[in-house]
Amino acid sequence: MWVIAHRGASFEAPENTLSAFGRALDAGAEGIELDVYPLRDEWIVFHDRYLARLTAHPGRLQDLTIDQLRKLKVFGQHPVPTLDEALAFIAGRCWVNIELKGADIARGLTRHIRQAVAEHNFTQEQLLVSSFNHHWLRQLKQDHPEQPIGALTTSCPLTYAAFASELEAWSVHIDVDFVTPEFVADAHQRNLKVFVFTVDEPEDMRELHAMGVDGIFTNHPVAARNVIAGLPMQARETWHID
Repeated sequence: MWVIAHRGASFEAPENTLSAFGRALDAGAEGIELDVYPLRDEWIVFHDRYLARLTAHPGRLQDLTIDQLRKLKVFGQHPVPTLDEALAFIAGRCWVNIELKGADIARGLTRHIRQAVAEHNFTQEQLLVSSFNHHWLRQLKQDHPEQPIGALTTSCPLTYAAFASELEAWSVHIDVDFVTPEFVADAHQRNLKVFVFTVDEPEDMRELHAMGVDGIFTNHPVAARNVIAGLPMQARETWHID
């Protein structure tokens, strides 16, 4: 079962920062999940539409210029990275899930992915694009059939993972509250990988491992590694930054 660092190792460092990605690499995570929004001619690694929670700055991310963004710090310390900066830092050392939080597919996302393969030691298979917006994923797959995509859901549909098959996805990502053995079995019959988010409790990790899911998104990859290895856990180790 893969351990995928949710927004980096965000238990240990502020989410979606190079520091969090570095901690995830140190933890030996198989993958890092990060969130991106388009801004002008860049893609920005940031989770929220609004800036206040992470930067104490009023307003929306989309209303900034790049120069204004460069002056902001996450929790007063960490720069907000661009997708190029994040991929250059990770440099092919693990698999990366790029989750689209806001999208304009025509704005050159795949150019950044090609650059990561050409210049930053990634393979095409190491870079997955995912989203809750399946219209964006369908458009991306139509324009770039070679691009692996992951379809997200916060439900257990009547047809289980059929929606992901229809999108020609490589993986399906489901909320821990809704995953069932039947969903996992259906997805695997469709040759889909099953990744579950966001998993920080040891009991859930053990249950999902037994269920046969392919990976979990977790804020605490060190703790997840210990649980999977059968090591004891302290309650405080599963607290995470939200």
